[in-house]
Amino acid sequence: MPSKDFTARRNPAIAGCTATGVLKILALVFMFIDHAGKMLFPQIAEMRMLGRIAFPLYCWCMVVGISYTRSVPKYLGRLMLIGLVSQPIYMVALNHSWNQPNIFLTLLVALCGVWGLKAKKLLSHIWAPILALFAAQLLGCDYGWRGVMLVMLLYGVRGSRAGIACVMIAFCLYWGGSSVGVTHLFGQDVAPLTSSAIGAVISPWLRLQTMAIWALPLMLLPISQQVKMPRWVGYALYPLHLVVLIALEAALAQPIHTENLINAWNAFVSLF
Repeated sequence: MPSKDFTARRNPAIAGCTATGVLKILALVFMFIDHAGKMLFPQIAEMRMLGRIAFPLYCWCMVVGISYTRSVPKYLGRLMLIGLVSQPIYMVALNHSWNQPNIFLTLLVALCGVWGLKAKKLLSHIWAPILALFAAQLLGCDYGWRGVMLVMLLYGVRGSRAGIACVMIAFCLYWGGSSVGVTHLFGQDVAPLTSSAIGAVISPWLRLQTMAIWALPLMLLPISQQVKMPRWVGYALYPLHLVVLIALEAALAQPIHTENLINAWNAFVSLF
């Protein structure tokens, strides 16, 4: 997430959307859907699919943020602080341990790598990205080295819409290659598509992680008008959404596992 929301202006070096306030809100919505699906509605796979959109949006917001920020160390400090504050809440919400850090560590490590690319001091554009990739693996960052690599690649192509699209397509296909296949989409059986004449083309896209590609149109929106949001609100919403989900799960006493819920969902999607 970027270090601040900016007034309505565009950086000529950034080809994609610079309305980071809008993108942060959208990313949080998709993340909430994802975590709600994991904690409360495990049978509704579509919620996890929609949740894949969140991470690339946060990555792009960071690219925009470091392009504008006046102080990378302060930016790093904010990410570190909110990451530390969020970690206990994250552990309770998703039943993780200390060796499973939240997304802010991934963003922190990625920012260090991009800082080296941007500064180009003492060959930092060479060793900083390499160290960032190794650190992501050693520290057990969410999304691993791939998540850090995505941020650095997007920073490198930030001035080209075609470049942004190519990076996202390549990343989603690679990331999704080993992920779970999608057999049903909003109540419709899509498995037969993979065995059709164009199955070889469609099959790679019918995987859980490749659904992240739907972040691309949002990243390329030609808008720069900002949603006015105090700097810390964007960060505070992350632990806050986890607190809300913890409260909901406690109120329900357990994850929802009911046949009626599935039937209601299938009835809803059949309307479309």
